Amino acid sequence: MGFDSAELANGAAMWMCLVALLSFHEFGHAWAAHKCGDDTARLMGRMTINPVVHIDPIGTVLFPWALILLPMMGLALPIAIFGWAKPVPVNPSNYGNLKRDDIFVSMAGPAMNVLLAILLMVTYRIAIELPIDLSEGAVVHKLPLVAFISMILCMFNLIPIPPLDGSHVMRHLVGMSEETYMQIAQFGFIILLIAINIFPQLFDWVGKASFGAIQLMEKILMF
Repeated sequence: MGFDSAELANGAAMWMCLVALLSFHEFGHAWAAHKCGDDTARLMGRMTINPVVHIDPIGTVLFPWALILLPMMGLALPIAIFGWAKPVPVNPSNYGNLKRDDIFVSMAGPAMNVLLAILLMVTYRIAIELPIDLSEGAVVHKLPLVAFISMILCMFNLIPIPPLDGSHVMRHLVGMSEETYMQIAQFGFIILLIAINIFPQLFDWVGKASFGAIQLMEKILMF
């Protein structure tokens, strides 16, 4: 079975957008850690939006491209594109205030995705007001979709299961020790897969919350 060139081009474009969003997400973590006194990520060259240093072979390449290509082979999937990057290395012992700074650094990634979504929607709002003729197929009309993907990355990372960002906030809220957290985090990916299979509504929640956020932005920007 051959692949449609137009679908491949669209898939490649969306993949590049995903890689950019993931790179900004990880940069957010690295920048926040630097501001909190931990230069581990900066010294390892991770405080950058250069995607090369953030790419994870499975999460940034194999998994997203599987989601792109499998539907072209007749296999319907519940999500169009998704992925993850290599986690930014941090050393919490360098933080000035462990609890406050750990939460700040953890939330910096999702916050960066929210900021990107807002900037994309603002750019789209400005673009459609310009006195130029934009065809239906113009690239600018894809900006709301990219903003939606950015919000999905934000909302998904808020799920309080290691290694997702929300788990760090959860740990501090319930008073979990770092030792206990690290023991759970060893099996975090397995726990996440089990949770997604037992509670498929997780993806529904992520999608609805992300779409709701984009709708709110549209109302504020008076689309």
